[in-house]
Amino acid sequence: MTEPVRLAKRLAQQMNCSRREAEQYIEGGWVRVDGQLVEEPMARVAEAQRVEVDADASLLSLSSVTLLLHKPVGLSAEPASSPGRLSPAQALLTAANQAPNDRSGIRPLKKHFTQLTLCTPIDPRASGLVVWTQDWRIARKLSEDAGVIEHELTVEVQGVVSPEALNKLCRPVTERGQLLPAAKVSVGSQSEDDSRTALRFALKGERPGQVDHLCEIAGLVIQSVKRIRIGRVPMQQLAPGQWRYLAEHERF
Repeated sequence: MTEPVRLAKRLAQQMNCSRREAEQYIEGGWVRVDGQLVEEPMARVAEAQRVEVDADASLLSLSSVTLLLHKPVGLSAEPASSPGRLSPAQALLTAANQAPNDRSGIRPLKKHFTQLTLCTPIDPRASGLVVWTQDWRIARKLSEDAGVIEHELTVEVQGVVSPEALNKLCRPVTERGQLLPAAKVSVGSQSEDDSRTALRFALKGERPGQVDHLCEIAGLVIQSVKRIRIGRVPMQQLAPGQWRYLAEHERF
């Protein structure tokens, strides 16, 4: 009997293409073995097994992806200390947690959940929009332009926010000798019993702890923080723990 061979080798012979091209077809989700989708080029196939390539298969459509997650409160998004392990937030990036209303038109593939770079860290006690990407151009933009990209947050604080406190929130502050851009802050809504007030913050170059520092100066106690927009990209209707693809037309 003939020994099973790697799927990539079998496909390269079958399509008369290079081994690398065969691997790309497989990783792109275009190849089935006996009717079952297989995304691992190293998978072994027997001579009797049927290997088929989708009629619409194309290497031109292969591209890096960017994932947008609604991180729940309490989960760390920072990379795990041990190599090969995922942070609790990144572990949510699975096909099962994709938002049902994702309109990007991108087919989820196993390779989409590997080699991801965290671009927008967020405090574990905060919730909201976090970005992971495979695209070096997006990673560079969110890093190099971090000081001018606006982040929008909803911050719930205790009690009523006075005009004086609101004025203090909008004053520029200095961090390590550097003057940070002033925050734009407005009052969103207030609870019926005046126990809580929702504020909307728009910050350019948001720094870790910046909202805490501003609220401390204004004498406000934070109850919750949620990031709802980064640049021109909103979180939209993502439930906590769900993610979606960055659509082709979206730009930070």
